[in-house]
Amino acid sequence: MFAVIRTGGKQYRVAENDRITVEKLAGEPGSTVTLSDVLMIGGDEAPPLIAGDDLDKAAVFAEVVSQTRGDKILVFKKKRRKNYRRLKGHRQELTVLRIDGISRSGEAPETKAESAPPPAEAEEVAAETPRAEPAAETAAAPAETETQTGTQTETETETKE
Repeated sequence: MFAVIRTGGKQYRVAENDRITVEKLAGEPGSTVTLSDVLMIGGDEAPPLIAGDDLDKAAVFAEVVSQTRGDKILVFKKKRRKNYRRLKGHRQELTVLRIDGISRSGEAPETKAESAPPPAEAEEVAAETPRAEPAAETAAAPAETETQTGTQTETETETKE
């Protein structure tokens, strides 16, 4: 299933799990954004929905991956023979989104994070599990071999004598 959405004055064709970079949207990384300006939904067994066909309810749900800035664009103005030169730079604020789901009815998709335990519970489970301690043989005999530079260690010289 795919959808055509409009945000930031541009149109994007998106499908589930796509990553898109759009004009800056409000939201912290990890939060969910609802894009309700859907122009078309298609790709299912059902016929495609186009602008006038019940797209008022349709929505695309996306997770904010990061807030970034685009490449620098230089704006240079010049009037010849007048010694008029102006140089300005500009970097556009961008938002990287990962599409979670497309809905014809506007209902939010089930998130995968609901099935995983919350971070506080995960830390408790990790604290309860015992950790393996390093083997004693590997820690006890560190200087029995030659080093990478080819020089001998003190224990090697003592064993040769």
